[in-house]
Amino acid sequence: MQSETFDALVIGAGMAGASAAAHLAPGRRLALLEAEDRPGLHSTGRSAALWEPNWGHADSRALTRASFSFLTAPPAGFAETPLTTPRRALHLAPPDQVAELEAAIAATPDFQAISPEEARRIVPALRPGYAAAAALESVVLDIDVASLHQGFLRMARAAGAAILPHQRAARIARRAGLWHVETEAGDSFAAPILVNAAGAWGDAVNAMAGLPRLGLQPKRRTALIIDPAPWPVADWPLVGDIGATWYARPEAATRLMLSPADETDSDPGDAQPDELDIAIAVDRLTQALDITVRRVEHRWAGLRSFLPDRSMAIGPSGAPGFFQMIGQGGYGIQTAPAQGRLLAALVNDADPGALAAIAPLVDPRRFLPVPA
Repeated sequence: MQSETFDALVIGAGMAGASAAAHLAPGRRLALLEAEDRPGLHSTGRSAALWEPNWGHADSRALTRASFSFLTAPPAGFAETPLTTPRRALHLAPPDQVAELEAAIAATPDFQAISPEEARRIVPALRPGYAAAAALESVVLDIDVASLHQGFLRMARAAGAAILPHQRAARIARRAGLWHVETEAGDSFAAPILVNAAGAWGDAVNAMAGLPRLGLQPKRRTALIIDPAPWPVADWPLVGDIGATWYARPEAATRLMLSPADETDSDPGDAQPDELDIAIAVDRLTQALDITVRRVEHRWAGLRSFLPDRSMAIGPSGAPGFFQMIGQGGYGIQTAPAQGRLLAALVNDADPGALAAIAPLVDPRRFLPVPA
C-alpha cells in the first residue's frame, strides 16, 4: 500500500487522460491513475479513428480542426512514424436519403457532389441502383490511434508523470484543500487538482466524489473485419450512407473494417459485440456493395459516451480543483490534441488562445442546476 501527494491527479489513462496528463505534467508532479492493467484497454484501444472535420456538433468540429497541425506535424520524438495518412470519404445516398445528402453538401464546402457513376468508379463494388446521389469528402485522414496514445503517455512520462495501472478509484473525498482518491488496491493519492477523464465511467467518478452526475450515457458501437476479395480495397475511401446506418473502410490494405454505426445504450464495462449487430452490418454492406461475406475474421465493440446535448465536458466542474474531461462521443481521438491543450489552459487559468471560443461550448457547468 502507498499513500502519496501530488500536484495533480488524472483518473483514466485512455486517450483523454493521456492527453490531459501530457499537457498538465510540465511544471507539476502528476499521477495518472488507470483502473486496468494497461492504459487504453477500452474505447481508445478499440477505435479505428479518422480525422473528419465536418462531423459532430460545433465543439467537436472546432476541436478537430484545432488538432490538425499537431496530428500532421507532431513534436519531434512524439512518434516513430507519421500519425496520419490521407484518406477520402464517399457518402452515398439511397433514394430516401437524397434530401439529407443535398443538405450536407449545401452546408459543407468540403463535400463535392458526384454522380453515382463516378462513385462507382471510385468504389467499383458499388451496386448499380443503390445510390441515387453521392458526395466525396477529400480532406480526411486515417489516424494511427496507438501511436497517438503512446505519444501522449511518452510526453507525460518525460515531464515526470507517474502512470499507475491497477488503480481503480474506490472512494473520492475532498479534505483540507486536497482531493483524496483511495483505490481498490488499497492505495491512497491526494492532490489539489483532480481531472476526471474516466471515459464511460465519468459519471461514476462524479458520484463517487459527491458531485452531480452530468447525464453521461455510454453507447456500444460494433465493428468487424471481413475479406472483400476479389476487390482490391487499399485505395478505397471510407464509404457509407449519409444517414449513418453503416460504413466501411480499408484495413491493413487487403481487408475492410465494417460497422453498422450502432449506438446501443450500455453500462460502463468491457463492451462485447452483439451477433444481431454483426448480422445487420453485413446485410447493410451487401445491399450496397457487391461483396460476399464468407466469414467474419474479427469482431469487437467499444463504448462511445455522450452527454445529453452530445457536446463534450472539458473544464471546471463547479467544485474547487475538480475538472471534467468526459463525453467525447465518437470524436475523442481526432480532437485529443486540442482537448488536452484546452484543459491545461483552464486548469492553469491561462489564456487558451484560439481555443477560447470553444470553452463555453464544453463548459461542464452548463449541466448544473441554475440557482433560484
